[in-house]
Formats: sequence, C-alpha cells, structure tokens
Amino acid sequence: MKIFCVGRNYIDHAKELGNAVPEEPVIFMKPKSALLQTNTPFYYPAFTNELHYEVEIVLRICKNGRSIQENAASQFYNAYSLGIDFTARDIQGELKKKGLPWEKAKAWDNSAFISNKFVELNEANLKSPILFSLKQNEKIVQSGNTKDMIFSFNQIISHISMYFSLNIGDLVYTGTPAGVGECLPGDKLEGFIGEEAFFNLDIK
Repeated sequence: MKIFCVGRNYIDHAKELGNAVPEEPVIFMKPKSALLQTNTPFYYPAFTNELHYEVEIVLRICKNGRSIQENAASQFYNAYSLGIDFTARDIQGELKKKGLPWEKAKAWDNSAFISNKFVELNEANLKSPILFSLKQNEKIVQSGNTKDMIFSFNQIISHISMYFSLNIGDLVYTGTPAGVGECLPGDKLEGFIGEEAFFNLDIK
C-alpha cells in the first residue's frame, strides 16, 4: 500500500505559505508506516516544535493501473474519506531553505491520519463538489470545497500514474485548503464532510 499526497492544490493555501501556484500537481509520498492505525493514539512527535494540521479529502484506489488517461481516471477510485497530513513545519522550513527533500517533515511514523469512515462513489455523487472542514478545540480552522482544487481528482490520478503504478488499496491525499496551523498536546481535532462528523482525534 502506498500513500500519495498532493501539495499546494488550493490557491489560497499556496499563498498562505508563500509558495508559487503550481503548473502541475506537486506529488510526494509517505511510507506505509506513516499511516496512523485505527484506535491508535496520536502523540506529538519529540523532534518538532511546530506541528501543523492539514485536513484533506483522501481517495481510495480500487483498481490497478499505470499511464491512466484523465477521462478514464474515475474508474480507478471508488470512495473517499477525510484525513490529516501532519507536517513538522519547522523542519520543513529548514529543509526547503537548503533545497532538500521533505520526508523528515512529512513522512515520519503516524504522520498520515485517515478516518475509518468512507463515502462510496457512484454516478450520482461522482461529480458533486465535496465540502469539508476541520475544528480545533470546537473552533472551525479550515473549510474546503473540492471545486476550488487547482487539479481535479482525475487530473491527480492521471498525473500520478505517469510515474507510479497505482494499486488497489493505495491512498491519495488530494491537498489541503487555506487555514493550516499549529496544534499542541491537549488539542482536539474534529473533521467533517458536510455536516457529518468523520473523526475525532486528540493530540497527546
């Protein structure tokens, strides 16, 4: 199982971090060990002093494929959920200054959280925009709408498949909207798709 992530896929998020708006999807990966297992506590990592949340819609791959055409890409994912791409922002900042890869800031153990609840896709809801949000200590800190993505689900899947084989069970984190910020031990993070609660996660 592979975890693909898309960076800077919402214009306002790219701007809030001072990044250029990309001309093609920015892809990075997390190892399987980055996935926080269900019912496992999330502990604030000791190596960072600036842990950020990034709430994202996550696609579930349902079919093996490579070099997928954009107009056929919807056949390769069949459900979506809500997750968090945790980022050690202080470490990422130092790595970016040196022109080094981001793995230490993005791909550490338990840095990828996902709800155990999925929405199955069908013809009726496949083209509908998805509204999602994140609360931190009962206050909304991020609100997103997939219609505002720079690159659509199909564009993302097609682009990834140019370079990597997609396999059943792979996950694709599709990017975070504006509003990313710091979280601390004791914080409670709650994720919603529409009005429906998808997760509650305590930072320990």
